[in-house]
Amino acid sequence: MARGGARQPGNPAPVSGPGALSKRTDGGPGQPIRAVTGLPYGQAQQLQSIQSAAPMSSSPGGNQAQPIPVQGGPAAAGPPRVPFGAPTQQPNTPVTAGAALGPGPGTEALGIPNMQNQDLQQLIPYLPAFQAMANQPGSSKAARNLVRQVMAFAAGQQSGGQ
Repeated sequence: MARGGARQPGNPAPVSGPGALSKRTDGGPGQPIRAVTGLPYGQAQQLQSIQSAAPMSSSPGGNQAQPIPVQGGPAAAGPPRVPFGAPTQQPNTPVTAGAALGPGPGTEALGIPNMQNQDLQQLIPYLPAFQAMANQPGSSKAARNLVRQVMAFAAGQQSGGQ
């Protein structure tokens, strides 16, 4: 009885030996190369060569096909999509609803806190230090703009504007 040649290890193989006697314990290469149909001419061959160049490790359930959600298909999640160019489904809502300008409700309708105003409110106590920094020779335009922005916000707070 001949005992030479390559042998397929058990999956997983028994414990590996030390050093030069070590062998794979993961059962060999991972996932098989998958053939994809329906691609334009030549792309299936290219995809198979890419898969063979960088084999993926094996994983539980790796040989099972996963459903791919398709727009409008049964696996698609969310509300149905309105095609581009279709008539509006909200004729009484202006397109600027939720924007900071134009007719309709502003950004407050989105329920998102105005983080810029909160940040500017926290910077008001540091305004004298910022002004001293902006008045230094060689001060950057950004530093001067920051001081102007905090000053305008503070003035709006005093007049009850924001």
